[in-house]
Amino acid sequence: MTLSSSSATANAAEPQYPVLIQQAAQQLREHRGPVVILAHVDPDGDALGSCLGLQRALRSLGYDAQTYLQPPRYLSFLLQEGELLPQLTHWPENALLVVLDVDSSDAARVAGADVASYTGPLINIDHHGTNRREAALRPGGLSVVDPSRAATTQMVKDVLTALSVAWSADIATPLLLGLSTDTGNFRFSNTTPQVLRDAAQLLEYGANLAWISDQLARNPRRYYELLKEVLSAMQFSPDGLIVSSRIDQAALDRVGAAWEDVESYVNMLRNADGAELAVMYKDYGDVVKLSLRSRGTVSAQNIAVALGGGGHVPAAGARVEAPFAEVEARLEAEADAELRRAGLR
Repeated sequence: MTLSSSSATANAAEPQYPVLIQQAAQQLREHRGPVVILAHVDPDGDALGSCLGLQRALRSLGYDAQTYLQPPRYLSFLLQEGELLPQLTHWPENALLVVLDVDSSDAARVAGADVASYTGPLINIDHHGTNRREAALRPGGLSVVDPSRAATTQMVKDVLTALSVAWSADIATPLLLGLSTDTGNFRFSNTTPQVLRDAAQLLEYGANLAWISDQLARNPRRYYELLKEVLSAMQFSPDGLIVSSRIDQAALDRVGAAWEDVESYVNMLRNADGAELAVMYKDYGDVVKLSLRSRGTVSAQNIAVALGGGGHVPAAGARVEAPFAEVEARLEAEADAELRRAGLR
């Protein structure tokens, strides 16, 4: 995907990553008021892990830090009693806002508070290439954006290191969760040598990878009941390059499942031999949410952006306000264009 001209200009002019990390640490170090931590809607392991790692570290340093987020069931194992609050109703006096794993200027994508009404200092830490870096344009704002990082937790780890945090298992474990989930348990192509070095350090700090992996692998009975629905709706394009499935409310009702239970199936679809793009349709009726996964040749990000969404090259998503038939046709057209761009059609 090509960034807009304004984003490209901002990216060319912004300081190097180590400088941005030091600036974020310095801003946190000098702040004396409460710290509000937010992430994106439908949080994944990276979003939740980033929030918890930062919150626990700041609290260990004596800060009044609070995350406002509603995590999905499959990540609830990570939470300690009362750590998260669902929604911020009013901005605390002298607050510093930290937005993680999402573009802070995309108010519809930021969960937990009305960021459009916030006028105070802001730190936006994110690894998505579609981030417009607008936080850096406001007074007291800082954009720490690096698409080369596999996970936002990797970046939070760097900030905490710059803050000279006393590492513990409680701080390191959520950061390792985000690093593990965003690299497909260290199986995806974004598993760089630096990712493995960071993971090794987090293990040295007490993070428990075996426990994380075991907890993520556990599924309730309804997961398997819903899997039947996913498999029965599974389809391949005539050339086998696209594999997809669709779940609607009726399917959920049949097995007593919830929308959050659908999240992991797109990764299962991605494993279909010969498929370059996996698509999971969550059909709400007038709105369809798309989860996209691709292999190295095809950009899921390009397709998602064309449909009004965003994400990464191998993993992206979009929310489209239209009936399923229309969304499916638009997705197929954009996927065909991307497959042709990649020389696969």
